[in-house]
Amino acid sequence: MTVGETLRRRLQSWLVTGSKTQQLLATLILCLLVGIAGGALFAFLGPILAIALLATVAGGLLMLRSTQLTFFAIIGVICLLPFAALPVPNIGFSPTLLDLVLLVLLVNWLFQIARKKQKQMIGSALALPIVLFMVLACASFIIGLSFAPLTTNLLRHFVELLLSIFLFFVVINTVRSQKQLEQIITVLILAGFAASVIGIILYFLPQEWTIRLLSTLRILRYPSGSDVLRFVEDNPELPLRATSTSIDPNVLGGLLVIVAGVTVPQLLAHDPLPLFGRWLRWRGVNWLIVPILAAMLICLLLTFSRGAMAGLGVALFILALLRYRKLLVFILLASLLILLLPQTQWYVQRFLAGLRGEDLATQMRFGEYKDALILISRYPWFGVGFAGAPDVDTYIGVSCVYLLIAEEMGLVGLGMFLLIMALVISQILRALKKLADYPRLESMLLGLFTALVGALFTGIFDHYFFNLNFQHAVTLFWLCVGLSIAATLLTD
Repeated sequence: MTVGETLRRRLQSWLVTGSKTQQLLATLILCLLVGIAGGALFAFLGPILAIALLATVAGGLLMLRSTQLTFFAIIGVICLLPFAALPVPNIGFSPTLLDLVLLVLLVNWLFQIARKKQKQMIGSALALPIVLFMVLACASFIIGLSFAPLTTNLLRHFVELLLSIFLFFVVINTVRSQKQLEQIITVLILAGFAASVIGIILYFLPQEWTIRLLSTLRILRYPSGSDVLRFVEDNPELPLRATSTSIDPNVLGGLLVIVAGVTVPQLLAHDPLPLFGRWLRWRGVNWLIVPILAAMLICLLLTFSRGAMAGLGVALFILALLRYRKLLVFILLASLLILLLPQTQWYVQRFLAGLRGEDLATQMRFGEYKDALILISRYPWFGVGFAGAPDVDTYIGVSCVYLLIAEEMGLVGLGMFLLIMALVISQILRALKKLADYPRLESMLLGLFTALVGALFTGIFDHYFFNLNFQHAVTLFWLCVGLSIAATLLTD
């Protein structure tokens, strides 16, 4: 027996069964050991990194005890620290907080399977199409290596993409009760609200303060200095765009489309989520949701993301036709305010300029669409992979999810993605017919449906829901897909 093992057993014996003197002595020794270890940690890493490490370890241990807590952590990271990387020495790439949390979730789920806490695997009708989609992604990735070399960063991003898609299977196998779904949706709404409030505050603060506050995130590998500010067309003479902690205003817009889509049905739900309970319901409206939704919509306006605004508008209009006719009144009032208020006239003019194709950003998008179609026409079936374009006159990258998938995975990959989305939407619509007597579950499923429709329409104008560089957006999208199918399974 080693000296350390002997000391551990002696201290344990004193603490549990020893006399008062022995218990006091054991407590003092433990405090001394913890103090030495903590002091060494702070001395070698510094106070900020030491505290961050201790918090990470404590959070990881808590998440290993509960997949539900891990889902909360995933949502928190996606909404509040989506680009945060671990402040560790360079190992060829910088692991992100989202990488760590997703890994904990996967390990926790695999442990549950190994310990036979989950005896039956759930796949649903989407299992085979999603597996085939992942296989096609791997095939296109391998094909792409003949056009460009494999790098550590590329491999890491591709593995993150596969892990984000695989999240679908983890969700439908672990979110097995309505209470779990309610808690996750509640956390998603609150985290989206927090991101919106942060975005609004940072937008209206003096720019020097905003730069200083956002620059404090440099320890998590965020940008710092004046680069944290984003302007329309990257021109400081044009209006500032809200970014919150998402760095890119368009990415923030995509996040807000999803969280606002999930939130809107709670505004009119007959049986809202417990936290937004019926005690503030008047004339068919749950008024506690009003300030939450207002913050999300204001922040979305401040991003000047026209694609995201159009995507949310289309999704809300479909929701109004499908279930909540009162929503048409809210849409009409919001549209009139945007059209008539003096403060929003520049926004209206920019939106109209985009529709007419007159501004620089829209013209650049048209150029990207043209170049993408050239690349797809040359490599139509399985694309060119994720590494790089094979021809010097082409490139991978276009502000459209569907064209980006076609570039990287070909028309076969795009067809499989569209099939998956069609199956998801049809399964949701079928499940909604069974939920007339379950208004709370109906409101949650309607929210997820609205979020997915908004994301799919926004994808026509932007790329982040299938972009290797925006792991958190891809993860959020497939999380919503998984939660939608998990909700439909609760109706069986």
